[in-house]
Amino acid sequence: MKKLLTLVLLLLTTLSLQAQIMIEGEEYQLVQSDTTRMAVGGSDLSQPTDDVYRVVTNRFWDNWFMFGNVGAHAFFGDYAGIGKFSHRITPDFYVGAGKWFTPGIGAKVQFGLSNSKSYTMQETNYMYGEAMKDDRGLDYWKTKIKWWDFSINAMFNLSRLFKGYEGIGSDRLMNQFIVSAGIGTTHHFDTGGPQLNEWSGHLEFQYSRFFNRKKSWSLDFRFHGLFYQTNFDNIVTKKIDTDSNWFDSNLGFNVGVTYYFKKRGWERCRIEAFEYDKTINIYLNQQKECDQYGTFTFYIFFPNNYSGRNDAPIVADAPVNAIHYLAGGLFTQKKFTDNSAVRSRLSKGSSLAGLKTEDNPTRNASFIDDAEGLALGYELADAPLSLSMDAAAMKDFKDKMDYYYAPIYDGNRTWYYRIDDETKGQSLSQADNYKDTQSFGLNAHRGLSVVKENMPVADDSDLFSFADVYAALEGNDGYIQQYADPSAVATLQNIFRNGRILDVHAEGLATSQDNYTGQDALKVGFERNNTLAFNRAKTAIQWLKGNNKFGKTGVDFVINALASPIGEVKDSSTRGLNAKLNRCVKVQVRYMIPSTK
Repeated sequence: MKKLLTLVLLLLTTLSLQAQIMIEGEEYQLVQSDTTRMAVGGSDLSQPTDDVYRVVTNRFWDNWFMFGNVGAHAFFGDYAGIGKFSHRITPDFYVGAGKWFTPGIGAKVQFGLSNSKSYTMQETNYMYGEAMKDDRGLDYWKTKIKWWDFSINAMFNLSRLFKGYEGIGSDRLMNQFIVSAGIGTTHHFDTGGPQLNEWSGHLEFQYSRFFNRKKSWSLDFRFHGLFYQTNFDNIVTKKIDTDSNWFDSNLGFNVGVTYYFKKRGWERCRIEAFEYDKTINIYLNQQKECDQYGTFTFYIFFPNNYSGRNDAPIVADAPVNAIHYLAGGLFTQKKFTDNSAVRSRLSKGSSLAGLKTEDNPTRNASFIDDAEGLALGYELADAPLSLSMDAAAMKDFKDKMDYYYAPIYDGNRTWYYRIDDETKGQSLSQADNYKDTQSFGLNAHRGLSVVKENMPVADDSDLFSFADVYAALEGNDGYIQQYADPSAVATLQNIFRNGRILDVHAEGLATSQDNYTGQDALKVGFERNNTLAFNRAKTAIQWLKGNNKFGKTGVDFVINALASPIGEVKDSSTRGLNAKLNRCVKVQVRYMIPSTK
């Protein structure tokens, strides 16, 4: 099995153009892909409880249910179309019981009782009433067939077969669709004739709605069909002017309820008892819980033309770099070197361009206070990242912080947020694009609703914000605390403290915005944005790999280099929501929390 798995992984490696790359002396996987789904990792990640389509089957007396429903059906026989349709509608009811062997496959037995009404132009055991005339003046009569039916049916839960098992106590798959097919025997009674029993075929489509996580009760809506040989209505010869039907049938609709007995769900691992003590007649050291496998996703959003490749300056020996800037950085993270020169020019109303600047080191955002009400970090606070170069604002800041913040100058371009060095010389389509003038809180927990609506997240993955993950890894104190959700941070801390990270996949995204108009403009623009997308993913991987909660033995760090990592943005503004959503890294983390019992 191990050799087969190795061959499969080698084949997948070849097909996906997987390669090993070196980043600052360390080896990473690079996976080429054209989707936003997580790519294949580099080790055997198959686990007994890591697959929504894999469960441990239960004992025979588990997963049973009983049901009842009432409704009506219409009979379709040889002469059914002669008279009014309303005569052919008859109430019916069904009761039964069944068992689910797996979440998607089960069986049931059911008993139904009703009668079928129709018409006939031949004398049968089921005709009654006075003769009536059709449009041609021929005689016909009403018929009524009393019957009960007993059947055995195979059941297929389409929702779980296609979506996987949702898990015990899950609020997923509260709406389920079930198809059943089976065979039965039908008994005619009160007929006065010889034909009393025959085979029946059953086909049903059911919609079930559950109202709580226990899934103990469901409200059911069922379309059903019963199919018989064509002489069900005692018509054994050809109809007048035409052949008989191939079969007779009852087609109807029912409403009912189903009750599911305990045990209702399926575990993802086998519950075992390791030792049996005969003296006290109990099992010792019984494993009562399964290992918990899960996936969580978070997005990191970046300013325009920034990927962290030319990292924001850091405090000596700090374990992270550009990520600190996104979580608690100020403006461009630069300051003017000569305060007196700035003061002089501000008093004269002169330009500050040309004055020497230097980097202002970033710090862990959990150690930063509110900074006198200033908006720190990117897409966290309501206020945008960029600050005003107004003299009064700069002087007020200097009085509080003892330095003048500085933009990034490059010729006639002035940037008001941090950018990569190689993007300084790029010209933007409008002056305001050099500033960050509005915030949607995309990196904060409050922005998750916007992220959910616009960005892909797998159904079986939990979504957190960048602020949530940062607070869980770096500390939920200081500045970052107001933008993270305490319960989300606690959930993540539990994973990091008690669990094991299996693999980390990061894929970067950049916008289609590029204003280069020279030779091979499309190619140059694609290469620029492709580089930004890749470097953003690299920045996220480096941060997580450098954290001791992630950088443990056996963790696979994968950069998913999309074949087309460019998000199309038709808006010329780099400050709009569409543009900001497409400057990001999607990080998907798979983990396991081992059972403690």
